[in-house]
Amino acid sequence: MPSSPPVSAQDLLILKREMVGLFGHLQRIRKELAALNPPGAEDHFGSMSEQLDAIVSATEGATNTIMESVEGVDTLMSDARALTEDPKLRAIFDEVTDKVNMVFEACSFQDITGQRVTKVVNSMKFVEERINSIIFTWGRDELTKVVVELKEEKDPDKKLLHGPQLPGQGVTQTDVDKLFNQDDIDKLFG
Repeated sequence: MPSSPPVSAQDLLILKREMVGLFGHLQRIRKELAALNPPGAEDHFGSMSEQLDAIVSATEGATNTIMESVEGVDTLMSDARALTEDPKLRAIFDEVTDKVNMVFEACSFQDITGQRVTKVVNSMKFVEERINSIIFTWGRDELTKVVVELKEEKDPDKKLLHGPQLPGQGVTQTDVDKLFNQDDIDKLFG
């Protein structure tokens, strides 16, 4: 069985940078999910997966309430239908029953949504566990060095950009015009 080639220092640095990027992205997602909690509420959720589980649970509860209420409306409509022989009223009751059935069908989204979110939750748990494991293996100090390097490299031109200058500071238009003096340009490209 052939052995894999040794990992270069450059490859290792790239891997560390990607891990830091993933970790940062997961942290941003955590903050965004935490912001979904009502103001003043305690943060009872330690991880993104718990946040999403709570969303699935709340959605399921709301869907059940909607379905129970609509079922009650359907029962009332059946009771009202039994009290009349008027064909116009019966036609209206039939239309209401059709609308009730449409609500029941639409509420089935919750089950499908819950299944999809559960898959996302499981994937996020997997990624979180792996990233945390790698961070633990490398050590926080090592990855902190990478974060500092990334911040320094983020905008290499930043130190060149100083924005509008205060009056009396910086380069004047006259100075710029001197740079583009036609005689000087002719001498350069003569």
